[in-house]
Amino acid sequence: MANHRNLRLIAALLCLGAISTAAAWGRLGHGLVGELAQRHLDAKARAEVAALLAGEPDPTLAGVASWADDLRDNDPQRFKATSRWHYINAEGGGCGFELARDCPDDNCVVGAIEAQRAILADRSQPIEARRDALKFIVHFIGDAHQPMHAGSRTDSGGNGFQISLRTPIEPEAYARSKYVDGVMGTNLHSVWDYYILAGRGLGLQAYSDKLDALPWPPTPAPSTHDFMPLAWTGESCRLIDARGIYPPDDRHAMDSAYLDAMRPLAEQRVRQAAWRLAQLLNQTLGDAGTP
Repeated sequence: MANHRNLRLIAALLCLGAISTAAAWGRLGHGLVGELAQRHLDAKARAEVAALLAGEPDPTLAGVASWADDLRDNDPQRFKATSRWHYINAEGGGCGFELARDCPDDNCVVGAIEAQRAILADRSQPIEARRDALKFIVHFIGDAHQPMHAGSRTDSGGNGFQISLRTPIEPEAYARSKYVDGVMGTNLHSVWDYYILAGRGLGLQAYSDKLDALPWPPTPAPSTHDFMPLAWTGESCRLIDARGIYPPDDRHAMDSAYLDAMRPLAEQRVRQAAWRLAQLLNQTLGDAGTP
């Protein structure tokens, strides 16, 4: 029995050393952002979105929400060229992002949202460019609201912060080899990417219905702030410390208690991202005009 316990411990420690390259929210989280936003598009924006996404395997905002991550496998060269568009890091520490320093040549999530919105709004652009711009925007607004995609730590948005997670939640296929005796060897980024929302145990439509039944919009009265990606990433960054996203004393073992404690915040950020995405698309493609 002692030898069996030792083998379990060794397996868990080996799992702890694994670093995932998971992206913000995962398919469920990004799908929730897209689905909730689509439900709140005005008629003109909804028609424009349908025209732009015609021919996609799933021609909805939820259906294309993970496209920017899927490039990792489908178009590695393009993913490499756009990989810095998924996050922003304050090189000077804290949450005081300076675009000249932290986002040179628009190579961060803030610059990418603004640049892709300009392409989407420009009807002289080829439809293929506008379609890709829409798909990028859906994804990057989700990224901007995920706290692990905006900060100043040196652990690659929590990818380098190892976690031993005791959970009954089955991991995604690529990570199943890291799941041993109910313990998942992962990292804090992946906990936010997948486990917090997966712990609700709902599929996309049921989860969207649950979140959509809450008061809308999920933010205070609209203001200029709601159309500023830099402000959204500042919110995300400040939440890291304000809401204790890193475990106390930097503990590296956790269980469902952490997932349950953080789920309301994750759901709030998903809803805020969805509302702001809907507003941006209504302003860019719909009846609302330019803010």
